[in-house]
Amino acid sequence: MTTCRRPGRPPHDDILTPAEWQTVQGVQHGLSTGEIARRRGIRVDGVKAQLASALAKLGLGRKQDLLQWSQPPKGSLIGERLQMKDAKVTGLGQIARVVGDLAEADRWFGEVLGLPRLFEAGGMVFYDAGGVRLMLTTSAEAAGPSSILYFTVNDIMAFAEDLKERGSELIRPPHLIHTHDDGTEEWMAFVSDPDGQPIGLMARHAKAAQ
Repeated sequence: MTTCRRPGRPPHDDILTPAEWQTVQGVQHGLSTGEIARRRGIRVDGVKAQLASALAKLGLGRKQDLLQWSQPPKGSLIGERLQMKDAKVTGLGQIARVVGDLAEADRWFGEVLGLPRLFEAGGMVFYDAGGVRLMLTTSAEAAGPSSILYFTVNDIMAFAEDLKERGSELIRPPHLIHTHDDGTEEWMAFVSDPDGQPIGLMARHAKAAQ
């Protein structure tokens, strides 16, 4: 006897669908609904529908509740590797710089200043400044201070929890921001310093060599 498959998308074995994860992670990174839609090339109504579905699945009432919720997607490298409980800073990994004209800044930092260009993603350009990554952006996600320091950590989940226990305000929970072509994942979180300025935390996780 043949069983008829119900129409629609195939079921997912994770708490959220891949599209819902992208929307949730965009919210956690501080992006507006419009910015998420623009970056992903979909309609704003689609982002709103994914957000509503994700909140219902997670048992959360408001969009703002996502800023206090953090969990890696199933199969993520961070879920496979991070059980180190290594709650310490390992170095300065990135400095973000808000610029007025991204194209002109891109040309100046590369052609005039002579910094090696790494890659471009999501309306941001990245350079290597002697081993520390420089991010150029005009996006509202880096609005406020003209520069933000990003410190590297090993276990970003444990480090964020440790900061909260020590009384620091977590502005953005750990969230996946980018997956490179080779599968390397980049995770970020943001904490507030004593002056109320954001400090970024970042962790990179590559696939184990075969």
